Amino acid sequence: MITHAEILELKRWNTPTIYNGWEQITKRDSGRDGINLEPVSDFMPGMGPMAGYAVTLVIEPGNKMHKNNADAWEEYREYIASVQGPKIVVVQDQDKPVIYGSFWGEVNSNIHKALGCIGTITDGGIRDIDEMNNAGFKALARGLCVGHAWSTPVRWNCEVEVFGRKVLPGQFIHADKHGFLVIPDEDQDKLLEAAIFMDSNECNTVIKSARNSHGKTYREILADFNQASVEFLKRAALKFSKKG
Repeated sequence: MITHAEILELKRWNTPTIYNGWEQITKRDSGRDGINLEPVSDFMPGMGPMAGYAVTLVIEPGNKMHKNNADAWEEYREYIASVQGPKIVVVQDQDKPVIYGSFWGEVNSNIHKALGCIGTITDGGIRDIDEMNNAGFKALARGLCVGHAWSTPVRWNCEVEVFGRKVLPGQFIHADKHGFLVIPDEDQDKLLEAAIFMDSNECNTVIKSARNSHGKTYREILADFNQASVEFLKRAALKFSKKG
């Protein structure tokens, strides 16, 4: 379990930086696992990264059978309230690729924020962007729409699939304008340390070499960069040689 203090630190780094650390410690296929496999848009990039635990929901706004169901709303909100935050609401829209209506807008973003949610990842649409920004509720989504149609909760606290990635309730997620990363439980403890190390490793080797090129010939630049690349890989290998 990642501590609250660690979550605050993880939010200081962008999602690619977190990925760079994660790929060093995971036994998973970092080229396919964890990350979104389809394009996703961050409609609140100015809010920076968000990090939290997944709560999950399935909707189908285009299906008239899902008219406003007071019992479903009450049970769904009880579920959201029962989970410890910070929470990211991961919503699978079964109407995909059509966007008939949005689950998210000014009302739902404010209600979910009050219940400890910091944002959403949805493969459906959102609306009321200015109002969602005002609520401080971040959204990664597939697009925008005007209406809400029949966006009643259908299923929740279940496995969902968004942007080619399956997500389970309780999984830790880091997300920003680049996309999102779902961290397996077994990789959580070493995630922050690995991300910070790899960022420092880059700054002290390959980036340092590339930025220190003034007045050098291209052969000197290439020689320095090749040496820095070797050092970068060596440092990573020494740090993570006991991985697994």
